[in-house]
Amino acid sequence: MYFEAIAKVISERTGCEISDIKPESTFADLGIDSLDTVELLMNLEDDLGIEIELDKPVATVGELDKFIQSKQK
Repeated sequence: MYFEAIAKVISERTGCEISDIKPESTFADLGIDSLDTVELLMNLEDDLGIEIELDKPVATVGELDKFIQSKQK
């Protein structure tokens, strides 16, 4: 549900093509470190108009998508 927004922010941040970003893509594979993750989440919050507070580790784009969905219910 939030995958497209996540992929867009990652693409803007890393310069990789949106089509190359898959749910199983890890942040490490995409060249995103822990500092980048914090900035990515801040950008997502702005784009989506929601607050995202990670309370567990997520390693893939798909896990982040599912996490955000679970917090919006």
